[in-house]
Amino acid sequence: MASWKGRDILSIRDFSRGDMEVVLKHARKMAPFAEGQKSSQTLEGKILANLFFEPSTRTRLSFESAMIRLGGRVLGFSSVEGTSVQKGETLADTVRMVEGYADAIVLRHPHEGAARLAAEFTERPVINGGDGAGQHPTQTLQDLYTIWDEKGKIEGLSIALVGDLKYGRTAHSLAHALAGFGTSLSFVSPPGLEMPWEIIEEVKKSGTAVSTTHRLEDVVPVADVLYVTRIQRERFPDPQEYERVAGSYRVDLPLLREAKKDLILLHPLPRTTEIDPVVDRTPYAKYFRQAFNAVPVRMALLEMILGVGG
Repeated sequence: MASWKGRDILSIRDFSRGDMEVVLKHARKMAPFAEGQKSSQTLEGKILANLFFEPSTRTRLSFESAMIRLGGRVLGFSSVEGTSVQKGETLADTVRMVEGYADAIVLRHPHEGAARLAAEFTERPVINGGDGAGQHPTQTLQDLYTIWDEKGKIEGLSIALVGDLKYGRTAHSLAHALAGFGTSLSFVSPPGLEMPWEIIEEVKKSGTAVSTTHRLEDVVPVADVLYVTRIQRERFPDPQEYERVAGSYRVDLPLLREAKKDLILLHPLPRTTEIDPVVDRTPYAKYFRQAFNAVPVRMALLEMILGVGG
């Protein structure tokens, strides 16, 4: 654990496959604590600062839950309203100020690169809780953990990423991470929202088999994992572009008749119309378990970067 103490968690690109596997294994040990079956005080006396410059439900609450389950405390804000940011305080000054109040910082920010910038201005470990269309590394680790926990492995699986692959940071990060695990990847998107070519090229260079399509029906019969994302209105510079592609895909019971019996269906949430709520009652639906898995994964990371546990 020594090499993890004080480490910033800024991008999944900073992690080797070995690093990711260390986190997954430690997260599995944390699962009974996350479920409340066991209790832990390993982070008693430690304080986590949640600095959320952008709305969030799951990321903010799961970090709070993770810290509290380990005996620590949380402070911070969930929007810039009522903070000195409204008076013009810079991100650098906010971070310098907060480091006097907390042992680690989670930052969610609308601007890509904000977390890496923040890390330059503090000695405290910084966790990127999502920066615009950039990175969200703890979401990626939670996604990997869910696949590994549900399927018993990652290597050799056929995984389809569906939805907004142009602006969707979860899909970008997950594609990069999965490329290191020997999976085959299918990218399914509406025309105009394809996975950026540089990510496709990078994934191919790792030796990963890659296919692209606009038709969800093409991948459902062969996929082991279907990772569905919403079309994100807030990421579109042009509202007309959003309206043109909104509602492009919907996972429903007729579609899933073609699926493998052990397919798992994941979604980073929140969802809108892309998964029929009726699907929630099927064995395929693992997205609420995926949301829970944020807690053991973030518990593992908090213990590791604060230099306790093992």
